Amino acid sequence: MKQSALATTALGLVNLNPLTSRGATIAPTDKINVAIIGCNNMGFGILKHHLSYADANCVAMCDVDSRVLNERADEIRKTFNQSPKLYKDFRKMLEQKDIDAVIVGTPDHWHCLAAVYSLQAGKHVYVEKPMANTIAECNIMVKAANYYKKVVQVGQQQRSGAIFQKSMEFIKTGKIGKLRKVNIWANFGYGIGPEIKSDEAIPAGVDYDMWLGPAPERPFNVNRFHGVWRLFWDYGGGLMSDWGVHLLDMGIWAKDLVKPPEKVLVYGANTYHEKRDRETFDSMTVSFPKDDYVINWDMTAGVQHGPYGMEYGIAFVGDDATIVADRTKMFVYPEWDEKGKKARAEEFKFLDGKDSHREHVRNFLDCIKSGQKNACPPETGRVAALHVHIANIAARVGEPVLLWDDEKNLFTNSKAANELITPIYRSPWTLPQF
Repeated sequence: MKQSALATTALGLVNLNPLTSRGATIAPTDKINVAIIGCNNMGFGILKHHLSYADANCVAMCDVDSRVLNERADEIRKTFNQSPKLYKDFRKMLEQKDIDAVIVGTPDHWHCLAAVYSLQAGKHVYVEKPMANTIAECNIMVKAANYYKKVVQVGQQQRSGAIFQKSMEFIKTGKIGKLRKVNIWANFGYGIGPEIKSDEAIPAGVDYDMWLGPAPERPFNVNRFHGVWRLFWDYGGGLMSDWGVHLLDMGIWAKDLVKPPEKVLVYGANTYHEKRDRETFDSMTVSFPKDDYVINWDMTAGVQHGPYGMEYGIAFVGDDATIVADRTKMFVYPEWDEKGKKARAEEFKFLDGKDSHREHVRNFLDCIKSGQKNACPPETGRVAALHVHIANIAARVGEPVLLWDDEKNLFTNSKAANELITPIYRSPWTLPQF
């Protein structure tokens, strides 16, 4: 804690005492003042979901790209009639005392620092998924949230959606019998990566050094910048950490697991026929054995079709029925009881699923006011993120079977894998110590 405070102070962050925020609690009738770090894509969408509610204001926005920052601020002014203060350095933004909550919509490699600094400044945090880009950063964020006693909502919004809430109801009330297996698939075109492009000059108005932050110094390349950064290990974990963390979270939720996987069986490779600009894998098959069921993950980037005619989805396989779902629909397919000449479960379908980001934001705002536990706290986000990171690490170091000891926070069968647990931050940035 002392090292963390000293490091952030040295970098210019002030107001580290959480008591300097507007107050420990916010009345149900009060408005919540939100700020955002990273305004380009998903973060900005989350900000708009906040502002769709009457009890949220936008008081500050921060982005390292002046064009993005100004365009998004103009949209907020025109759509919501609000005029937030604008910043290119989020540390300066956190000095603004009227901010109650911060949305972290940055690339993954910034999640830990932005969230921890926000907590140290006394703010609640909504952080996009995956919670962080490495195992060590996830651990730090859990400890920081508990220390500062603020609401931290990880953006695994399916936990607030009707489709998967209904799926969990069916599973946990025994309507599909004993859950035996969870099969997950995700096939998306973008995972193959963009065509290779040469490095180029940094665009005008972009603070590229700040964008890199704790990541290694590299020449500017548009393929590592807006929207495509997640296909490089310095900033993200590919399709596995983008979609995998969402869908695997549902397999975890089905049995309310509270620990990362102890064992993974992994195949990861780049099998697409063209050479593309990426480091992450375009093809992965992973099994996560559990005590009484198994979660299976399968992904093939560049392929748009999958089981049940669905590009992505999840099948909860029970003794009596199988639930098949994605974010828009849910089906229950009963097994047949040959002896009784009847279905073992009731057939069911729901086709009116809607985006659940807005509901997830509502849960965040409500829990800030009530102090109740939110839908996806850091502990939950960590378990999902480690399912992703452990599988990616296994593929990166070529270990088809990787064993994890959560109490010791290390892999028991791979020295190479242990070297990928903790990131090496580029100076002057320092990994927070808790």
